[in-house]
Amino acid sequence: MEQLSRAAEITISYKPNNQTKPTVKSSNDAYLVFKGFFCGDTISLQEHFAVMYLNRGSRVIGVFKLATGTMTGVLCDIRLVLAVALKTASTAMMLCHNHPSESVAPSVEDTMLTTRIKEAAKLMNISLLDHLIITRDKYYSFSDAGLI
Repeated sequence: MEQLSRAAEITISYKPNNQTKPTVKSSNDAYLVFKGFFCGDTISLQEHFAVMYLNRGSRVIGVFKLATGTMTGVLCDIRLVLAVALKTASTAMMLCHNHPSESVAPSVEDTMLTTRIKEAAKLMNISLLDHLIITRDKYYSFSDAGLI
């Protein structure tokens, strides 16, 4: 019985400061925000995966660097993507990863992952707005291509 009285209390606090956060209204806006989170020294060396979380007003709550991979791939844990979305009270999100090959063409795996995350997010009433594949100087948008 003594163990039950040692349970931790959970508190919730939410104090956003929207005045300093950028608004993302296009894939180019998203690209400019994401690019600042990818190191120019390693963007052509190894894959990285990041997620941008947004509020209802399309203001950026924050960007989470989810994973660093190898020269040919990066793992994305969908549970972690959604856990951060829920913790930040996000209503929308955008995905981004780089291709060290400098090709922005999505792979079959990229398309499948995007679909899986979109469906999982839908269960939580969170919109997946886009998935960008970026390189040092260009990007591909799933949304602009009509794939989201």
